[in-house]
Amino acid sequence: MSAAPAPNRGLQHDDVRLLQALRPHLRAFKRADTAPGLLELVGDAHFVLIGEASHGTHEFYLERARLTRRLITDHGCAAVVAEADWPDALRVHRYVCGRSDDADAEAALSGFERFPTWMWRNTVMVEFVEWLREHNRHLPPGRQVGFFGMDLYSLYGSIQAVTQYLDEVDPQAASRARARYACFDHRGEEDSQAYGHGAAFGARPSCEDEAIAQLFEMNRRAAAQLQAGEPDEAFYAQQNARLVRNAEQYYRSMFHGRVSTWNLRDQHMVHTLAALLQHLQATHGAAPRLAVWAHNSHLGDASATEMGRLGEWNVGQLARERWPGDCALIGLSTFHGRVTATSEWDGPAERKRVCDGLSGSYERLLHDCDMDRLWLPLRGNPALAGLLQAERLQRAIGVIYQLGTERQSHYFHTRLPAQFDALLHIDRTHALQPLVHEPLWHGSEGDVPETWPSGL
Repeated sequence: MSAAPAPNRGLQHDDVRLLQALRPHLRAFKRADTAPGLLELVGDAHFVLIGEASHGTHEFYLERARLTRRLITDHGCAAVVAEADWPDALRVHRYVCGRSDDADAEAALSGFERFPTWMWRNTVMVEFVEWLREHNRHLPPGRQVGFFGMDLYSLYGSIQAVTQYLDEVDPQAASRARARYACFDHRGEEDSQAYGHGAAFGARPSCEDEAIAQLFEMNRRAAAQLQAGEPDEAFYAQQNARLVRNAEQYYRSMFHGRVSTWNLRDQHMVHTLAALLQHLQATHGAAPRLAVWAHNSHLGDASATEMGRLGEWNVGQLARERWPGDCALIGLSTFHGRVTATSEWDGPAERKRVCDGLSGSYERLLHDCDMDRLWLPLRGNPALAGLLQAERLQRAIGVIYQLGTERQSHYFHTRLPAQFDALLHIDRTHALQPLVHEPLWHGSEGDVPETWPSGL
């Protein structure tokens, strides 16, 4: 870390003073799992929410995996809960717990077929999943660390999972489920958005009542199986039924406004966390610690952002409200480099250049601190909160990165000390490597990180 900002940057006087005042609060780190003071800040929180500023940055996935490994080995973390579809993540869960026929992690991850496949089928995930399987190999079944999904896009996949489970345990119940879920089978299609459009505008009947009725039946079954001492598979099927009910509402609401669907989606994620907490506590005998993986926009407290002023809430905000004092929210950011993203929805993956952070953004401010990697201890730090009390821009790259409209498409205002408990900044980052062959990605130029393709 240098003594003062570089003189040729043309910084405004206020920014120079802010940088000087920030320096005592900046903490250098090489790896998230050994970042001085970070685990102490996390403390005994049962929910450790670890974000990312994009869905395609190698270092974000790597450092999140490193920190989670430490939480698992040294701090009693019982499960990883990801921004992923429940049935696809459950296939990974079965693999890491030694309950599947998949030959390796890459096979276990192959269930993630929905765009964007690279979000979970990538080189970092392969290494983490293999590590988790090896870790679980030495644990009794009731103490193995799980891997679960909390997203709600898998409407038809979850319908299939419910009926397959019931086929094995209760064929009559399976017939009832198929009769109810037949409502979703419109002209033989399995298109969630087509269902939502038709149900929203009256072109086809809503399946809400059928989805609710099936969920009630699965709730009763899961409660009975818990009493019988065979809770896991019944719980997994119950979660699929809950997802069908919530996804039905989500897709039906999709054509009536972004805020409504965003809130439904994040509410479902928090309900999934609560259900997992209850289930794991019943089976483990103690309140479990969960590592939650999702985008910063889901895990940073929305009430501290301009999204909150527009009426949106998110997982970070709802978790803080539901489990006050029991959540640690950790964000990640970068200034420039490369990212795996597309130019349009469902487009091919590309290795895109990440533009330098804009003037007036946190990314630019942290870049001007002249440190390759730093983290900010935001919680319980009133001096730092005072320095960063004014709103600044923050970048968010999802699966689409639109360089031509970057300010409008990828930046929003936020109050960082209220948004996160800690922020890790990696100044230059690299594109996440997909497992699925992506011709545009492999044909593009770009450097690779020193940890490529491994480094946990």
